[in-house]
Amino acid sequence: MRVVIDTNVIVSGLLSPYGAPGKIVSMLVAGDLEICYDARIISEYRDVLYRPKFGFKRSLVDVFIKYIETFGVPISSNPLSSHLRDRDDEPFLQVAISGRASCLVTGNTAHYPLKMKPRVYILTPRQFLNRYY
Repeated sequence: MRVVIDTNVIVSGLLSPYGAPGKIVSMLVAGDLEICYDARIISEYRDVLYRPKFGFKRSLVDVFIKYIETFGVPISSNPLSSHLRDRDDEPFLQVAISGRASCLVTGNTAHYPLKMKPRVYILTPRQFLNRYY
């Protein structure tokens, strides 16, 4: 299944492997999900996962990012017809739409107004698991 995963889900999943985000990260590394990304998403993953407050080893972050780049699907996306309130969220929706992902999994579904969600479901980690697994 082709998905886009917001940074907050990745961070939560790595910090707490037993919750819904952790299950999604496990599914990703097991090859059960086909993650779509672009350079902006990879950059955000790296920047956030490198933050000292999370305590992740840089070398392990690099391995995780390399895994996504190797086994994920790089997408060249098109701009949205209008901007989101938080412009940092736009790459995730752009990649989900352009990559024809089944869904965008995020802890911040309110950041994506209904009128901006053509052809892609915006789901919380729990909603994703309930819907697809």
